[in-house]
Amino acid sequence: MSTVPKEFAFDVVVVGSANLDLVATLDHLPKPGETIVALGYAEHAGGKGVNQAVACARMGARTAFVGCVGNDDAGVFLRGVLDGEGIDTTMLRIVDMPTGRAFINVDSRGENEIVVVSGANAQVGVGKNPLELPTSHVLLMQLEIPLETVASALATARKNGSVTVLNPAPYRTLSSEILSLVDVIVPNETESAACGGTKVLLTAGVATVVTTLGENGAVINTVSSEASIAPYKVVAVDTVGAGDAFIGALSAEIARGATISDAASVGAVAGALSTTVHGAVPSLPTRDVVRKAMGK
Repeated sequence: MSTVPKEFAFDVVVVGSANLDLVATLDHLPKPGETIVALGYAEHAGGKGVNQAVACARMGARTAFVGCVGNDDAGVFLRGVLDGEGIDTTMLRIVDMPTGRAFINVDSRGENEIVVVSGANAQVGVGKNPLELPTSHVLLMQLEIPLETVASALATARKNGSVTVLNPAPYRTLSSEILSLVDVIVPNETESAACGGTKVLLTAGVATVVTTLGENGAVINTVSSEASIAPYKVVAVDTVGAGDAFIGALSAEIARGATISDAASVGAVAGALSTTVHGAVPSLPTRDVVRKAMGK
């Protein structure tokens, strides 16, 4: 990883997506051409960027969010959620496009179908919205924004001495340029396979691969070592947001100076605890809750 200077504006800067999630609860998912009446409906803050920024903040990291929302009620709502968590929104730009949306249908068995409309997220760091990146111990990114912005932010953060963390979700083909700028990549098993596997990622220049394994914990790989992270056992009710909880806790702990192994261990507990609460943002645990679960 990069050598981290002592003074930064923030512990973690998250550059990513901000969506309003529109969730319909159904008895069954509709067939083509079928109209059905929902059993329930809810609107939540979403987007992997927002989720992970909230996860970092609740883990005690001084967090800033860089992204775009539209000049609409959804944008006002999302800014309010971030502000309410104590996250700096100075770099959250308002653009002349609708705020991103995710239309989510969930049936009685927990199966879902999701349609994402990028909206304002497609403008992050492009055109009239040049990227302004505060300095931070850790830069955390995902792939729901333009890839050219991902590359630019990683390059700037590397020059600033930040540890760069990338969650390759949703999966998109990543150039060798992007991968060579990543200190820690955090895929789940499906995303790791889509990327070509751990060996491919390490060969491309990623320093550390932390693969999340759901209820089985995680595994950490470098070019010279492999270590398993034990799972934290819970009775899960909803796995939405578990990956974001893991990555947010991991990033916050790295910013605090923890080793990658210790940071991943905290991440595993945070991710597990999040599955005991319904929803994404509502399920993200605080550092006090995580430390108590770890007996600290």
